[in-house]
Amino acid sequence: MIKQLFIFMMFLLPVMNRADSGYPVPAIENQPSLFNALNLSAKGLSAEVFELALKGLRKLEAEGKLKNPDILTIVDFSQSSKMKRFYVIDLLNKVLLYNTYVAHGRNTGDEYATHFSNISGSYQSSLGFFITRKETTGASVGLSLLLDGVEKGFNDNAMKREIIIHGAAYATENFIRKTGRLGRSFGCPSLPPDQIKPVVESIREGTCLFIYHKDDQYIAHSPVLNDQCRDTGK
Repeated sequence: MIKQLFIFMMFLLPVMNRADSGYPVPAIENQPSLFNALNLSAKGLSAEVFELALKGLRKLEAEGKLKNPDILTIVDFSQSSKMKRFYVIDLLNKVLLYNTYVAHGRNTGDEYATHFSNISGSYQSSLGFFITRKETTGASVGLSLLLDGVEKGFNDNAMKREIIIHGAAYATENFIRKTGRLGRSFGCPSLPPDQIKPVVESIREGTCLFIYHKDDQYIAHSPVLNDQCRDTGK
């Protein structure tokens, strides 16, 4: 009887540890194993960026801010815009759901992203962790997804700035062939038009999105990645 009870408790442990979220996701502590299983290195994503994304997701989940912590989206703006630097990962099933192009803001850089802002009218992309909200339809961009920035000083003006995920003709491989890089947005992470619907349906309403760049100011002062939160005034 004791042995049976022990086996039963061991079976429940992963679910109990994640009970607050309502999603019994698998243990993801073995980051190198998961990173390799997803073959992310071959897709251009570094283990360092993946680990930062997981760290932030765990914190947001622990704070009860995620409706679905099984889905993680990473935008790696340290890569060239000619690369497929947008990743949607199903952590529960250990599957890379989508890997596609994503444009950055027009004042963030040309081929490479170099400047970031949280200021309205800057036409720059923002760094950090966001929580996806509901889908919407705009007159000019069509189907899109609202993003809620959760890092004060880095992206907490996202809703005010109307930073959304939407489709754009300038975020396509054809545009790269013509110009040598992707086009640029007003600050939104824009995707190829044929990808917007399946991506939105996969990540909407309460999943974690991480926009990364090797920005020393952000890494050092991110309220999500660091224990002490400081307003950078950025």
